[in-house]
Amino acid sequence: MKIVLPGGSGQVGVVLARAFRTSGDEVVVLSRSSANGAPQAGAPWRTVRWDAQTLGEWARELDGADVVINLAGRSVNCRYGPENRLAMMDSRVLSTRAVGEAIARCAAPPRLWLQASTATIYAHRHDAPNDEATGRIGGDEPGVPETWRFSIEVATAWERALQEAATPRTRKVAMRSAMIMSPDRGGIFDTLLGLVRRGLGGASGDGRQYVSWVHEADFVHAVRWLIAHEEMDGAVNIASPHPLPNAEFMRTLRAAWGTRIGLPASRWMLAVGALLLRTETELILKSRRVVPGRLLAAGFRFEHPEWPEAARDLVRAWREAGR
Repeated sequence: MKIVLPGGSGQVGVVLARAFRTSGDEVVVLSRSSANGAPQAGAPWRTVRWDAQTLGEWARELDGADVVINLAGRSVNCRYGPENRLAMMDSRVLSTRAVGEAIARCAAPPRLWLQASTATIYAHRHDAPNDEATGRIGGDEPGVPETWRFSIEVATAWERALQEAATPRTRKVAMRSAMIMSPDRGGIFDTLLGLVRRGLGGASGDGRQYVSWVHEADFVHAVRWLIAHEEMDGAVNIASPHPLPNAEFMRTLRAAWGTRIGLPASRWMLAVGALLLRTETELILKSRRVVPGRLLAAGFRFEHPEWPEAARDLVRAWREAGR
């Protein structure tokens, strides 16, 4: 297969590109920063320049491709000031529109467009899990910060741009992904494990907020499943079937590393830390209780469905990488 990855130079893109190249597939990454046609540093795939907004020579890569997986979007790991808000919204909506326009002009369009979305689209809740059929889209929860509502606006606008794209010959799937746990440097798992290693990996806030996660191997497996199963379209949750409260999540990660010490962080401490690190506490405090209803109903089997085993596997891989 030929797989095109707009916005694929980040961690998730590398995870997918690496997996598809290992299987012998042709992979092309569209990046705003790389030299046109050059391989990504040390990577066995081509990288083509695009601006993530307008049609250009990059669009030729989609004609005759099998699958497009659009991952483009400015990182949400920042302060939600006016400039960053505009960048977060535009980078997602405009890149999605550009991909849609390119597919619409293809003589031989891709048979599948997998579009990144986010489990953050669901409401902050503790009482029940959010699946695709019964889950509550967020934005009107009482008492949550205004920045959390902005995240919902971004997520819904992102998916709306996908839905509005006129690509009748291309199946479309919005991947509502939870946090993807990979042992690679710089990812969310690396960050959380860094806290544990420093004795700071205790509960965040009251620790009741649910953490939705997925092992990188299951994320790749789910992407392959969506490619193979032509009956799947629309929104699909990609998350472990067993989210768990933050306090339990971090306690399990400490056990996997082999330490009992984990200093907790209160809400005010997290607020100060987020300010110093130029990020937002939503990434830690919002309860994302998301489950993969459609995947499970279709017969998908997770290799790492439970966090204790997944955490041990990720710690082992992290250590084997010699970090």
